[in-house]
Amino acid sequence: MRYDFNKIEAKWQKYWADNQTFKAENDSDKPKYYVLDMFPYPSGAGLHVGHPLGYIASDIYARYKRHKGFNVLHPQGYDSFGLPAEQYAIQTGQHPAITTEANIKTYRRQLDQIGFSFDWTREVRTSDPKYYKWTQWIFIQLFESWYNYDSDKAEDIDALIKIFEAEGNANVNAASDDDVTVFSADDWKRFSSEEKQGLLLKYRLTYLAETEVNWCPALGTVLANDEIVNGVSERGGHPVIRKKMTQWSMRISAYAERLLQGLETIDWTDSLKESQRNWIGKSVGASVTFNVINYDANIEVFTTRPDTIFGVSFMTLAPEHELVSKITTDDRKEEVNAYIDATAKRSERDRMADVKTISGVFTGAYAEHPFTKEAIPIWIGDYVLASYGTGAVMAVPCGDQRDYDFAKHFNIPIPNIFDGVDISEEAFASKDNVKIGNSDFLDGLNYKKATKRAIYELEQIGQGQGKTNYRLRDAVFSRQRYWGEPFPVYYKNGLPQMIDVEHLPLNLPEVEKYLPTETGEPPLGNAKVWAWDTTTNAVVENDRIDNETVFPLELNTMPGWAGSSQYFNRYMDPHNDEEIFSKDAINYWQQVDLYIGGSEHATGHLLYSRFWQKFMFDKGYVPHDEYAKKLINQGMILGTSSFIFKWNTSLKKNDKPILIYTNFEIIDEIIHKNMRFEELFSGELKELFDTNFHISSKAKYENFSPMHVDVSLVNSSSLVEIDDLIKWRPELEKAHFIGIENGCIKVKHDVEKMSKSKYNVVNPDEICEQYGADSLRLYEMFLGPLEQYKPWNTAGITGVHSFLKKLWKLYVGQDGLNVTDAEPTKDNLKTLHKTIKKVEEDVENFSFNTSVSTFMIAVNELTAQKCTSKKILEPLLILISPYAPHIAEELWETLGHTKSISTAPFPIFDEKHLVESSKNYPISFNGKMRFTLELPLDMSKEDIEKTVLAYEKTQEQLQGRTPKKVIVVPGKIVNIVG
Repeated sequence: MRYDFNKIEAKWQKYWADNQTFKAENDSDKPKYYVLDMFPYPSGAGLHVGHPLGYIASDIYARYKRHKGFNVLHPQGYDSFGLPAEQYAIQTGQHPAITTEANIKTYRRQLDQIGFSFDWTREVRTSDPKYYKWTQWIFIQLFESWYNYDSDKAEDIDALIKIFEAEGNANVNAASDDDVTVFSADDWKRFSSEEKQGLLLKYRLTYLAETEVNWCPALGTVLANDEIVNGVSERGGHPVIRKKMTQWSMRISAYAERLLQGLETIDWTDSLKESQRNWIGKSVGASVTFNVINYDANIEVFTTRPDTIFGVSFMTLAPEHELVSKITTDDRKEEVNAYIDATAKRSERDRMADVKTISGVFTGAYAEHPFTKEAIPIWIGDYVLASYGTGAVMAVPCGDQRDYDFAKHFNIPIPNIFDGVDISEEAFASKDNVKIGNSDFLDGLNYKKATKRAIYELEQIGQGQGKTNYRLRDAVFSRQRYWGEPFPVYYKNGLPQMIDVEHLPLNLPEVEKYLPTETGEPPLGNAKVWAWDTTTNAVVENDRIDNETVFPLELNTMPGWAGSSQYFNRYMDPHNDEEIFSKDAINYWQQVDLYIGGSEHATGHLLYSRFWQKFMFDKGYVPHDEYAKKLINQGMILGTSSFIFKWNTSLKKNDKPILIYTNFEIIDEIIHKNMRFEELFSGELKELFDTNFHISSKAKYENFSPMHVDVSLVNSSSLVEIDDLIKWRPELEKAHFIGIENGCIKVKHDVEKMSKSKYNVVNPDEICEQYGADSLRLYEMFLGPLEQYKPWNTAGITGVHSFLKKLWKLYVGQDGLNVTDAEPTKDNLKTLHKTIKKVEEDVENFSFNTSVSTFMIAVNELTAQKCTSKKILEPLLILISPYAPHIAEELWETLGHTKSISTAPFPIFDEKHLVESSKNYPISFNGKMRFTLELPLDMSKEDIEKTVLAYEKTQEQLQGRTPKKVIVVPGKIVNIVG
């Protein structure tokens, strides 16, 4: 019988689907275990071999837990809203729903062929109205809530209204906008309905506010920080600017401390926790107020070092700070405005990362020092961010490196307030023994005592107070896109109103164009049927808007992270139309036990989803305020890219640039030999060079730029045929190639992220077709530890494929089944139980790569032992089945079983089979080992000596001589001297 892996794998994939083998029940006598993957965005490119890495690991663990007797929930779905589908719709006019559906079919086919044990009955899609109905529902719950710092949780907005009615807001300790004014209960009663709604918006957990955002004009939308790379959009590489827009925001900042403390309660990777800690950015210090001279205005700053206040020699505002336009003097306006325009073209991330560039502009205005009353110049600089702190800093050049560099660059005075510290060498002093000077009440105090005293003195004059600050800003929740969740919001007199929950979902409307409107409104502004009729509670035509019973609907849509912030809970009860999930379902599954996904989501999805979970906990919907007990970040499988090199020359023919390509070996050679370019040329190329250049130049590496070549065109000798290259890139037809041999040019290889744009993608379809899904699964685990990055090499898969064929032959021969009822030998049992022990340890520690090695050793040993015992080979299959489920199922059935191997209990390790009862002693003569002899471990020294001396091989070595001495070390060696 041949190992026909294609036939076997198709058979068992159909069996699992037909029998819903991996369907999890919401009630079971078994203990529960919830394994979750970060669900994929279904792109048009489909999966490459790097994508399944985390899925294979989670699948192994899910299958292992089933063998261990757990009721395992291992669901899958699709994060199917998003910008790529919308951009494709803009280019082709095809509705995003159509392309998304086609992409999902491709993903589902590819996922199925790799043999994952997903419970597909629980599939969710974020773009399905039945799903995003509950995303809209959560948005409404947030809108109807506020954060009470006294109880340290979210509460119903009705409770806040009752407080306002009884006593006003003076004693309310809540998360709110900064510009909330104090009002009494009488004031509240006199306010109009619109005024009350406006005030409540300043407290709601989701609210409208004018916010600095990352605006991408080319894409016509706001981008999150993690959607920007090197100052341009990750999608398409378009410029991004900072712009003020009225946006929906979520008050995640209210949860900053709880998000920070919650990290101590969950088993997530240290690097991910540290990323979130840094993003939350807790700082303890003081809020200080500086009055602006000649203006009815003040500047609030937050500082962690209020003790350095006497070292302030200037102030720096973010270019976007609202005071800049008010306080800039007429003679400085032109330069200030030019600087603001230039800064708007840089993303916050770029400005934070750029520690070398020093730039800024003086506003012409001055602030008054709270204590000395001296005039302090006010500058603007792009190293200060409007979204961090107050958007203003008190600059202390002798206590902060960036302030010091700024002051030196612009010749601003640098006072020294640290006794005995050379500020030219040490710009920041924070040791306990460093004394603070320059003031009566700080003189001679160390920095810790000086900090407390400075805060006290600031409070006495009403210009400061102790404060804890967080870098975490409220999350912008609006996107100017079409393909996203519609907000369940209509506007009455310009104020947002929520659509009643019973009328959800509010479905996306049809539009003719997916671009923003000609007047700059988001794509939903193109919809002709997008108004809310409050009498029929239905969407109606826009021309019926009368602002009495029919009102305009929100034109923005929700961001990509909206749909992923509660999907893990929805999996527990995905078909419930009455509630997001039932109490029974959430109380049974409780939390995710194991979550596997990419570290790139550390400060996006993984932070926002924790925020939503804590909110849901506050409102009593979920039993835990952290949704995932354990999280592992899988590494990345890297691709092997191929390159040829373009010579960056101004050589032209008929005023058109000439393209010249070569390989790296030639570049390396001419540079090391100090050659000139024209020495490589002949024929037309040499004539063109001679015509265009009077002085030749020597080659340098920077004269050449790499060009990716599709790896599918490259043969095993690292050669690509020129004809194939031109078919792939027709613009190369008139290019000149240097270094051609037999119509081919050699490529250089390098390891990079596997990506379609780098033409180094390996399609899993091809691997499964040629080697089988079990080979793919084993190979991806065999490449190295799960958390590490590792390069893909298709040639390497032959090793694990050969192992599977050897495994097959252990069970099945040419004449049929090799397995018998023979009793296992001692060696058989030893091999099995050391394998059970190692595999169990490896799976529990997520060391899947070493398990694959263990399987190979076991099969080699059992083959050498000529093992046919069913008592050995059956449990071995169970051990292997989480890794290579198809071949395991087929051999399990061949052994006579009628149920899936996934229902079989995991083998139990018995230590007695690893206890050695004998020792293979090395027998040495005068220190040189001549042979070995196996003897019982419980033998005495005297008996060992007698047995060894009587052994025939010993007699051959001695040749009748009597040894002078016999050295016996029990359990180790025997050495015969003489």
